Amino acid sequence: MLLRKYHIVVFKDNEGACKTIRLRGWIFFALFGLFAVLVAANFHFFRYFNTYHNLKTNLDASEKTISEQKNQLLSLANKIETLENDLTRIRDFDSKLRVMINLDDQIDTSSSVGGSKSQDFSDSYLPVYRQELLARKMHNFIHQLNTDVQLEEVRQQELLQAFKGNLELLASTPSIWPCEGWVTSPFGPRISPFTGRSDFHQGLDVSNEVGTPVYAPAKGVVSFSGVEGGYGKTMVIKHGNGLVTRYAHLHSFEVEVGDTVERGQQIATLGNTGRSTGPHLHYEVRLNGTPVNPMRYILN
Repeated sequence: MLLRKYHIVVFKDNEGACKTIRLRGWIFFALFGLFAVLVAANFHFFRYFNTYHNLKTNLDASEKTISEQKNQLLSLANKIETLENDLTRIRDFDSKLRVMINLDDQIDTSSSVGGSKSQDFSDSYLPVYRQELLARKMHNFIHQLNTDVQLEEVRQQELLQAFKGNLELLASTPSIWPCEGWVTSPFGPRISPFTGRSDFHQGLDVSNEVGTPVYAPAKGVVSFSGVEGGYGKTMVIKHGNGLVTRYAHLHSFEVEVGDTVERGQQIATLGNTGRSTGPHLHYEVRLNGTPVNPMRYILN
């Protein structure tokens, strides 16, 4: 059957002519096999295309889910970082209060949360792109943050107990800004504007217009009011427990020597008297005669 010859006669209409094509039997089987192969290949490629389409759909859905999870994790990371900053600010406030009531000798602004600045949460955690690793590190960070919050609650309870026995001390401790303005020269080493040499600035310089009100930062008694050399018009207030505040380069006085003043009461006006480069208040805090940084006491 495969070796037989088959004749295909093709007639042309209205011409009476025909054309004969001779084929062997195996050619038909070959054509049939080729057709079967083409059908099988089309079926295979259809299944492959359908599988590919389903995988692509699942992949797009997974990528969308991962993107949403990543955005949620990054948003949570920002909230945690904000919480860390709030806790650090509370600790700074706590440290200042402890200095004021002599619970601690110095301010410790370090925080166990997040480590040093170079190991900030946003720097150490946000660049991590593996979602599982990021989530695990966030969980550990939150656990550590929760521990620190509990420790801070214990410290706050200790502060509350100390406050109950130190109300008079708190009332007499300088804790607010003496006037409004801009700090133009902080406490500590600086280059003198008069000599151009290095010296130690014993207070804060707060600049503002002449006549700006100057307020008492705490309860105390005015011990000096007058002109004092390069300080110009100066006032000194004794607050007790070795604390004394000095206000220099004043324009005018609102209270007299011997007067008792309360926190927030106006005591003078800012001026430009004495050895001064412009209108400002020179504000000092001394503890047992030694100048200390006024910023360690200012709470507002």
